Amino acid sequence: MIRGGQNYVSSAPAFSNDGKRLLVCSGSTVSIFSTGTGSLVSSLEGHTASVTAVVVVPSSTGLSYCWTASVDGTIRHWDFSVPECVNIIDLCLPIFSMVVPSILSPREENGKTPPNVIAYVSVQGIKAPPDNPTKPLYGQIRKCNLTHFRSVSNLIMKETERPESLTISPSGNFLGIKDKRKLHIWAVPKKDSDSAVSKKIILHHTKTLTVLAFHPTERTVAAGDVTGRILIWHEFGAQKFLSSSGLINGRSTDQENKDGVRQNDDAESSVTRHWHSSGVSCLSFSSDGAFLYSGGKEGVLVIWRLDTKKNYCLPRFGSPLLYFVDSPDRSLFSISHADNQMLILKKPSKPMEIISCISGIKPPLSSQDICEGLSSRVAFDCTSGLLAVQTENYAIQFYSLFANREVYEVQVCERNHQPVDEVTVVVSLVELSVDGSMMGTVDVKLPEDGIGGFICLKFWDLDDNKRFSLSTLIYEPHRDAHISAVAFHPTRPMAVSTSYGGDFKIWVCKEEIQQNGQMVRNSGWKCHAVGSYKNKAMRAAAFSADGSVLAVAADTVITLWDPNNNVLIAVIGETPMPITRLVFAGKSDYLLSVCHGSKPQLSVWSMSKLAASWSYRLQIEAVSSAIDLSYFAVLALLPKSNECTFKGDGIILLFKVTDPVPVASWSVTKIKPLLPNCGSSWKSQNPPWLMAECVAN
Repeated sequence: MIRGGQNYVSSAPAFSNDGKRLLVCSGSTVSIFSTGTGSLVSSLEGHTASVTAVVVVPSSTGLSYCWTASVDGTIRHWDFSVPECVNIIDLCLPIFSMVVPSILSPREENGKTPPNVIAYVSVQGIKAPPDNPTKPLYGQIRKCNLTHFRSVSNLIMKETERPESLTISPSGNFLGIKDKRKLHIWAVPKKDSDSAVSKKIILHHTKTLTVLAFHPTERTVAAGDVTGRILIWHEFGAQKFLSSSGLINGRSTDQENKDGVRQNDDAESSVTRHWHSSGVSCLSFSSDGAFLYSGGKEGVLVIWRLDTKKNYCLPRFGSPLLYFVDSPDRSLFSISHADNQMLILKKPSKPMEIISCISGIKPPLSSQDICEGLSSRVAFDCTSGLLAVQTENYAIQFYSLFANREVYEVQVCERNHQPVDEVTVVVSLVELSVDGSMMGTVDVKLPEDGIGGFICLKFWDLDDNKRFSLSTLIYEPHRDAHISAVAFHPTRPMAVSTSYGGDFKIWVCKEEIQQNGQMVRNSGWKCHAVGSYKNKAMRAAAFSADGSVLAVAADTVITLWDPNNNVLIAVIGETPMPITRLVFAGKSDYLLSVCHGSKPQLSVWSMSKLAASWSYRLQIEAVSSAIDLSYFAVLALLPKSNECTFKGDGIILLFKVTDPVPVASWSVTKIKPLLPNCGSSWKSQNPPWLMAECVAN
């Protein structure tokens, strides 16, 4: 099975000590990329669930060690130059965040014994406390001795409603979390152990906090909130973290003047900065502490000069920013984007110099019900192994399954995409021809206040550079009705589009013509024929393997047409719900249909008998057929009654079209969100449609 398209932005990445490699959490593995080329170098495999943290051990001798933590409850120690797992520590608790202060700053130890490596972890409690047995799952901040591990410490530093992300100061002296409208900050003990109690302060705010960052040298902490504001507290902990001499960093702890500090918080002063129009998601100080970098939904990196209170912005990245990470020598930095892309750049400056790009499969439009006919199904080019995926920025991403990387993008709509803007245009559908030389897309301009919406059908041709270029644009091909499906003829430049308005149209591309002794294609597409059946909504279409038959789903029945003469040949079937997908099973004499709703069904129809051959009452998420063989695969959601029989939420079934007994099956599990505000993914790190395509092809 081919695996690809992992989520690269679920957690912050980490640079190797020489800055030449970037370690990225990607599902249950850690992918190691070259920062110079963006290519995958190696991977760390062993965790059985999502990796949530990777911490590189600093070294000036060229050693390459790191710690990783995972929801599977284990912490692993790796030599990632080999790569090889050196040690496994099982906490038996799902780990959502981890920091290791002792590797950043040496701690006091007795005698000449090697220093203990103490990790602070954010875990999820799996047992309700005795005093409240009905309490739901909750988050805990706990400690763990990685050098002499016996069990996770019984000391619970903090409980939260859900596991929170831990942030460590560059010096390793402080760590903190955000919890609603509060910051909890701990001073790491100089003589640290898994039982040592850390001093803690709380800083308050009036809005929900989203992210925090520590100054590299001063007792200064910054936090962003949901409104786009950034608060900066100076000299925090002057009372609680006070040394015995009454001075910290040579400064007096006079508390008389506390500008901007709320509720008698333990800080000397607090200031506010505001540029972002929505929540701040990315925050980091520069290595010298002179600048503060912030990012949010606008896709803009704002650089604040702390001494002058001025700021300037790097250009729009086209997607919300999630993480900002410096390399150890401060020559490079990485920016993680919400569209599953990471950029490796030189130090922030104008103009911005991009060194390399690491991109996974980009997520589709977050709201699938924004318009009728919006399809989440991708197109697959069997000849090149490329997926064509609709993206939020009005583009089609072509992603290589074999290289597991983005190849290129096609901009469907020529307009600027601003992540903070309301969605006004949607690329609702993409389809490729069998040989991958033609593409059809549908984009919808959403109406504003019920006025001004329209639909565009576009045909694209593959040029000499193996890139798609626009051939024909057709406005309102089915009047004001939304397009439900597009399908290409297997051997000719012919396509069909169906609509919810009750008709389908057959489109043909003008034949090649000879000009000056050379064959030149006039790539204009035109309407060849129009068909309908009792004004029923046409929801799906498919050509037979030889192209002689066109099957069009008219609600609950299948109409069969001669596409050349536009003649209705036969009408077959009566399904319990409207048919949403039609697929001919390779070169066989069988047609597959899928319907959803309260009575979902997968049906196999015999074209020679014009009757149903067999069917299953299954909720089908995806279906794919082999081109030359009479095999097909489906991804089905399992009903709750079968959870004890099969492990997982879904199952991939491989059928020979003549036999209702599956040839093979694979169970898949839909991973629950790591945190309540996170999206979901599949345990194999593949979206469901990708897995079905991989198995069948």
